Amino acid sequence: MFKIQTLNNISVAGLNRLPRERYEVASELAHPDAILVRSAKMHDMAIPETVKAIGRAGAGVNNIPVAAMSERGIAVFNAPGANANAVKELVLAGMLMAARNIGQAAKFARTLEGDDAAINQAVEAGKKQFVGFELPGRTLGVIGLGAIGVLVANAARALGMKVIGYDPSITVRAAWKLQADVEAALSVDDLVARSDFITFHVPLTDQTRHMINAERIANMRDGAVLLNFSRSGIIDDDAAVTALDAGKLYAYVCDFPSNLLKDHPRVVTLPHLGASTREAEDNCAMMVADQVRAYLEDGNVTNSVNFPEIFLPRNGGHRIAVVNRNVPNMVGQISTDLAQAGLNIVDMLNRSRGELAMTLIDIERQCPKETAKRIAGIDGVLSVRCLGVAGGSGGGVVEP
Repeated sequence: MFKIQTLNNISVAGLNRLPRERYEVASELAHPDAILVRSAKMHDMAIPETVKAIGRAGAGVNNIPVAAMSERGIAVFNAPGANANAVKELVLAGMLMAARNIGQAAKFARTLEGDDAAINQAVEAGKKQFVGFELPGRTLGVIGLGAIGVLVANAARALGMKVIGYDPSITVRAAWKLQADVEAALSVDDLVARSDFITFHVPLTDQTRHMINAERIANMRDGAVLLNFSRSGIIDDDAAVTALDAGKLYAYVCDFPSNLLKDHPRVVTLPHLGASTREAEDNCAMMVADQVRAYLEDGNVTNSVNFPEIFLPRNGGHRIAVVNRNVPNMVGQISTDLAQAGLNIVDMLNRSRGELAMTLIDIERQCPKETAKRIAGIDGVLSVRCLGVAGGSGGGVVEP
């Protein structure tokens, strides 16, 4: 029986992917095998020694101490793309709100007083101050062409916009999904200089913090619109407000209110609604539950932010999953220990990513505890799990 601890309210659609005859799921339980989390901060949390995986029901993992988990051989999963449509729709809404001055117009309408005739007269007199513009023919710059960025780019093309994209690490899978007439920018500076709208779909890192600053804003087209539904900190808010006040920027739409932004007449701030749809919550929970289950039961890894992607079909036999530092001769040492125990290898796969590597090995019979302990004792091995046969309830973990 696997034990899954939940730190937030995880969608029932996701929890239902974990069969109750094999999984115990609760917000409070001792010795969990895995943790499912949405927004709870885990940096100061004592992670139990029994934890083998953490699943984030969302894309960002800023709330998880990923580096510390890697040191312990704990896989961290996320759900990239599961909330992509929700964010895409909000970006489109943000462009329309900015172009048509919808936030300001709605605020004006709420202040109207008098009888209906007086209100109608005030509407006709006041609507001129909210004249906007249309999207077709305008240029959208998309920084970050992952699952969300690709959907945003393609949707903007369907609206008749010209689209420029920038992502030096775009995957082949994402590139295939991108409309052929989306133009590739040479750099961030090239993109911002040629865009009427600029939207960001990148994580917050040392490289992306204040990616948009006063210098880059100065090189933008007059009247440009900034949209940030990615992470607070990617745009230098002080520089953006200064540019709005000077008339350099037309509008700023973001998902991260602050005292500086929330009352500015040319800013629309939303309460972090990017993935706040029932569909997105269900999709994220289902994706991450499936990934954690595949890892616990078979050692297979998909959408981990710190482990290599690895998939070895079950072809019979008992499985051993080994997580280790990515150093030479690890597979050789593991194979030697198995050979000394008289265990024949049916199938094996090794993958590495950065400083971590993982090996899945199927053997003809169950791995003796003393052999697992010997493998765990190899310098550089972080964890050893004996997973049993396919469809079993899971094997034990031998800590080095």
